[in-house]
Amino acid sequence: MSAEFGVDVARGDDGVAWLVLRNPARRNAVRLEMWEAIPRAVEEAVADPSIRVLVLRGHGEEAFTAGADISEFTTRRGDAAGAAAYEAATVRAFDALMAVAQPVVAMIHGACVGAGLALAACADLRVAADDVRLQLPAARLGLGYHFSGVERLVRLVGPSATAEIFFTARPYTAVEAQRIGLVNQVVPKAELETFTARYAATIAANAPLTLRAAKRAIVETQRDAAERDVASLGRAIAACFESNDYAEGVRAFMEKRAPQFRGV
Repeated sequence: MSAEFGVDVARGDDGVAWLVLRNPARRNAVRLEMWEAIPRAVEEAVADPSIRVLVLRGHGEEAFTAGADISEFTTRRGDAAGAAAYEAATVRAFDALMAVAQPVVAMIHGACVGAGLALAACADLRVAADDVRLQLPAARLGLGYHFSGVERLVRLVGPSATAEIFFTARPYTAVEAQRIGLVNQVVPKAELETFTARYAATIAANAPLTLRAAKRAIVETQRDAAERDVASLGRAIAACFESNDYAEGVRAFMEKRAPQFRGV
């Protein structure tokens, strides 16, 4: 992949890994090579068992991502066949993010447009700077938006808010996005990275097995009752009670100290 753009992985010593979308010349617009790299980067980021939270962010301070690189619309998305192949690459990227067992946090600043908003919607939580501009301009481009992306937004903000996002194709401020439930936290731009790092580290300090079981349960609630894997979820919950971490959590509570969880 070109050194001018890419998907980078950084790991801290606090159980948090960072996945960075990098294309500064185009406000981190996502090129096809970047879509194709996301699944590999996600796998690399969470392969380390010490990683308990994944944070998705854009390179630098100008943008989360301005969306799919529009310069590729007439080349790699120039007809129905090309558009289908391109969409397949994006779906693999979205699926990779949503398949992460650990909590995923999107740190959003500046432009978060089109495919950028679709990527942020794959996260479990979204922290936004007060300068953020979130927008789905599909109706201004005449492109067909894939069903899974619409479905994710409906689950996040409901059908009426999703309809407004798509039908108006207008930008939303951080305050508007928080009001409809599109983002969880809004902080001043200058404090965004510090706040997000602390937010992610706070989550990472909690019991990993409990976090995974809770995430699994949240996912299952969004499926039809007949399709829910209740047995698997039951095993995940039972594993929490059988873990050393459960004993440590109870002991730490009784001793009035911070627990030291190891994920076993």
